[in-house]
Amino acid sequence: MAEETVQELRASFASGRTRRAEWRAEQLKGLIRMIDEKEAEISAALHEDLAKPHMESYLHEISITRSSCKFALDGLKSWMKPEKIPAALTTFPSSAQIVPEPLGVVLIISAWNYPFILSIDPVIGAIAAGNAVVLKPSEIAPATSSLLAKLLPEYVDNSCIKVVEGGVAETTSLLEQRWDKIFYTGNGTVGRIVMAAAAKHLTPVALELGGKSPVVVDSNVDLHVAVKRIVVGKWGCNNGQACIAPDYIITTKSFAPELVASLKRVLERFYGEDPLQSADLSRIVNSKHFRRLTELIEEKSVADKIVYGGEVDEKQLKIAPTLLLDVPQDSAIMTGEIFGPLLPIVTVEKIEESFDLINARPKPLAAYLFTKNKKLQEEFVADVPAGGMLVNDTVLHLANPYMPFGGVGDSGMGCYHGKFGFDCFSHKKGVLVRGFGGEANARYPPYTTEKQKILRGLINGSFIALILALLGFPREKR
Repeated sequence: MAEETVQELRASFASGRTRRAEWRAEQLKGLIRMIDEKEAEISAALHEDLAKPHMESYLHEISITRSSCKFALDGLKSWMKPEKIPAALTTFPSSAQIVPEPLGVVLIISAWNYPFILSIDPVIGAIAAGNAVVLKPSEIAPATSSLLAKLLPEYVDNSCIKVVEGGVAETTSLLEQRWDKIFYTGNGTVGRIVMAAAAKHLTPVALELGGKSPVVVDSNVDLHVAVKRIVVGKWGCNNGQACIAPDYIITTKSFAPELVASLKRVLERFYGEDPLQSADLSRIVNSKHFRRLTELIEEKSVADKIVYGGEVDEKQLKIAPTLLLDVPQDSAIMTGEIFGPLLPIVTVEKIEESFDLINARPKPLAAYLFTKNKKLQEEFVADVPAGGMLVNDTVLHLANPYMPFGGVGDSGMGCYHGKFGFDCFSHKKGVLVRGFGGEANARYPPYTTEKQKILRGLINGSFIALILALLGFPREKR
């Protein structure tokens, strides 16, 4: 099945259909129509998979995906144009350009936590770049996967863009095929499997993974505004099940009580006295992840560190927003990505000590800082490596189509969004064009001492050497 699908797509790509600007634009317009006409169905599928609030589904998935389509459609012609670049003196006279060309047939494996946008957004980049595509949605979000398999063939060219559903067996079968690029969104464990499979065919990969995204909170902030932005970035993003959600807070010992008190007030205001009944909180995706998260806060050295929340409802697969203060650094909640509604707060004597704490861990996908101190901000940007960074807010950097989105180190490789998505699925081909004039006899054997002088002069940028070469010195014997 997988082999036949790839063969069919290779034939479609070889026909040249996907290379045309008109075809690319038609597919992007089709995706916009799909989003406009099927918004209610998309939102319902997201609610079925994750109990995701409809407002969240619209804000974080549907509207951003539509904007991404529109952005690519508006930029398509300029992105496709060859880029003129300077020609070197050694190739004078000549012209040079960089020509973006599609890679070919690409595989996109998406994640369950944002199953619509994480499926369609990379597809937008792949289509804009002129590729044939296989999309493998996550089986852990079955309603959205099924909807994508049903809708996409109705709105885009099914001979060039296909959806393959299934679990581990189907994904394994897909990974056994030869692709021109594999784009995977998920966790590092599966990312390593994807990379190993790609290595067999020397296939390039883009890995959008995760990590423990820190939030450093200085004491000189507008605390109420800062806390609202932290809360909505953590619990207002799929109840913490987001790759760029704040994973832990670092603040000073002296400021921690005030910060905790403000977090409690805002959480109660947003989600009520019984957050397990709030319609504005997504549920945990399945019982496996529910058990994983409950085990984190049941750990003996962690359970007595809970300062707010901790309530669970296994029947609803819901866990209340939970704050923990100064949990042990070697506990499971601090050694792996949480990916849920638990938020540890780590305290230090001086806020500058937070940098060493962050840098002692693998590089995160996102890093956040709240401060009015410009010097601290500059040091944070300069000294903390991360996939992306945001000062005085959380997660919103994702919404800027002019910025690249991607990880570094353990949090991933490669980036996309906007033109970066087009570039992700393109090969930048250098093209040099020369005429038949401007023959430099010095480049041809036999390599005499005179020729060597002229060639060395050319390489070192000598104008005199260029003139001598263009005049045909030393003279060629015929």
